[in-house]
Amino acid sequence: MTTITVGGDIPARPVGNHPAGTVRTCDTTSLPVCLTAERFIKLHAVVAVVFLLVGGIGALLLALTRWPAVHLLSAPWYYRVLTLHGLNMLIFWILNFEIAILYFVGPVLLNCRLFSAKLAWLAFGLMLVGALMVDVMIMAGNSDVLMTSYVPLRAHPLFYLGIILMAVGSLVGVINFFGTIYIAKRDHTYEGSVPLVVFGAIAAAMIAVGTLLHGAAAIVPTFFWSLGWISNIDPSWYRSTWWGLGHMSQQVNVCAMVSVWYLLGTLTTGAKPLSQSVCRGAFVLYILFINLASAHHLLVDPGVSATWKIWNTSYAMYLAVLASMIHGFTVPASVEVAMRKKGYQNGLFGWLAAAPWSNPGFSGFFLSLVIFGFGGGITGVVLGTQQINIMAHNTLRIPGHFHVTVVGGTTLAFMALTYYVVPLIFRKEFYARALCRLQPWIFGIGITTMAIGMSFAGSYGVPRRHWDVEFSGAQFATGFDSGAHVMLGLMGIGATIAVIGLLLYVGLVVATVFFGRSNAGHAMTPWHVERNSGEAVLHGGHGADHEEHHTPGTLVLTGVFLLSFAVYYFANWKWLSDVWHVR
Repeated sequence: MTTITVGGDIPARPVGNHPAGTVRTCDTTSLPVCLTAERFIKLHAVVAVVFLLVGGIGALLLALTRWPAVHLLSAPWYYRVLTLHGLNMLIFWILNFEIAILYFVGPVLLNCRLFSAKLAWLAFGLMLVGALMVDVMIMAGNSDVLMTSYVPLRAHPLFYLGIILMAVGSLVGVINFFGTIYIAKRDHTYEGSVPLVVFGAIAAAMIAVGTLLHGAAAIVPTFFWSLGWISNIDPSWYRSTWWGLGHMSQQVNVCAMVSVWYLLGTLTTGAKPLSQSVCRGAFVLYILFINLASAHHLLVDPGVSATWKIWNTSYAMYLAVLASMIHGFTVPASVEVAMRKKGYQNGLFGWLAAAPWSNPGFSGFFLSLVIFGFGGGITGVVLGTQQINIMAHNTLRIPGHFHVTVVGGTTLAFMALTYYVVPLIFRKEFYARALCRLQPWIFGIGITTMAIGMSFAGSYGVPRRHWDVEFSGAQFATGFDSGAHVMLGLMGIGATIAVIGLLLYVGLVVATVFFGRSNAGHAMTPWHVERNSGEAVLHGGHGADHEEHHTPGTLVLTGVFLLSFAVYYFANWKWLSDVWHVR
């Protein structure tokens, strides 16, 4: 493998398996950057941010409609915007960003050329055309079927075709990534095993293949049905099959998010995984078991056997949760070890207080970790308990849960990564760095507040996906007490704050990418200057399993997490006992 020196631009000789003139050396990290891959990283990242903006505007409109004191949208537009919001935020934004991540961790971290530029163009074109086709059909008013598009609801055929094109494009991007991994291994462009970040991306890509195949099984027949080529689609079959796409796609997000955590931990503090083998084992558990977590959407479905539900919500879920708990410990523990090695040894949390909080890459990453763990992780396990799920199903507790996982966790982690993607890949320096430092906090506080409001409103029984929770005009007195209204108001306030943080993020990224000062030829301006010695460097595939690690602060944080989980879990069982009186 060729050694690359810092400060170069485009080497005149081949590097790794790159043809001459097709690679540059990053002035900050010294990593080789495949120029072809760089082009598609930029394209997918820009498109992702645009879809994030569309979905974010939709989120604000929906929250202000669910807030009874405002009740902004009419019923038809509420369901139209709900469909638009779900697909743009949960699919179009995240999938495009994840493909950009694959094009980074494959070619860049493995010193390898992108497998095929033609496949990359095909993937990008299919994803863009498919997403635009879906959004146009929704806004035209003939596809108000929500993200799930449950049969017998019928959308315009182009709606289903757009989803199919989006899925096929994503699959092509994944194949291109696997091809890159293959030629990197074949050409020996890296030494040892692949870095942990790459291993996590491989795991996410493998889960994505299963996800997209489930999507094809559900959406392709429905597309034929919308054309009149198939007379009937069984709603029970569709519902069960669709969740293999709907929820499994979020497991791809979890796997990608954890990989980004490890990457950001290294970029911001120089952290290295405590044990490569344990972390890789946790990713393997994800591959084997995490897809089964989609069961919590089917726990009240009569078409699924009780035996399968019980097995799924016990043993299968425990193994997936074990993987998340491993990552939930090793990620902050690696940061603690890195900070203590730099001299921050005071007390249990001196390392955490001295962490680079002025770096939005670090603050966004750590907030993502905390919000996902304490918010999404705890609520997810509880909602995956069959008895509790019966009370919570189809209430606002469900979107309250996934807004702290997909939005507070994945989206915030991707936002944090952007503060490195733009200077390193686009080679532009961010405007308004003080606002950059505030943005993760505004977004994180907003989304947490919104999720709390959703979850507690759901505990009052407020249904999800419902335009008018007061059931105005009903023959009998309906609605909810004042506590539910307070929580719905809290949801609206939190959503407003979160969208402010989202708009700030989009504005900063757009202004920087298109008008920012170039840093080509020199290293990016650091977000944080270390007061002590220590240098953050990207790690390779060799772990440090033999080193002694002391992580008392992380152990205490883990204890707080487990105590919080126990309190919340048994509080839900107490609530259940109040609903189901046993005498």
